[in-house]
Amino acid sequence: MPRADHAQQREGRQLALAALFEADFGQRTAERILERRLSEEGNRPEAAELARNIVAAVVRERETIDAQIEAAAPQYPVVQLARIDRALLRSALGELLHCPTTPARVAIAEWVELARTFSGEPARRLLNGVLGRVAREATGRGREMPASGTSSEGGGDRRTGGSNLDRFDL
Repeated sequence: MPRADHAQQREGRQLALAALFEADFGQRTAERILERRLSEEGNRPEAAELARNIVAAVVRERETIDAQIEAAAPQYPVVQLARIDRALLRSALGELLHCPTTPARVAIAEWVELARTFSGEPARRLLNGVLGRVAREATGRGREMPASGTSSEGGGDRRTGGSNLDRFDL
């Protein structure tokens, strides 16, 4: 897949998030919800492809993703999270771990920003901590994270909310 521009990637992430959030209510599957939205909204192909990849990864790997959330943040049981926070975490981990064309730092920064937009500062901090820990652990086990880097590269700053894999200690 050629590199989609930032707006198309953001659109794809938002589509995946919306489908996974709505599916958590149990009326339809995330795949059906996503396809309905894509047919109604006429989204760009690159956004649709990213959304499909994220939703497919979350549906396929949901148990593993939930276990990783629980391991990274045991004080936040997945079943007790607000639906939007659960959808944000699942979507973010789906992309981080199962969409190899997205650099880890990019995925983390984007999902942290989406958490701030759709849920607020506590969710932003939770996502940053969980994603950073999962990325560090994956790298520590020898798993190659796409173009990541677990140092503080990227100019992250705790006060300004910049992305930094090591910022939030869980």
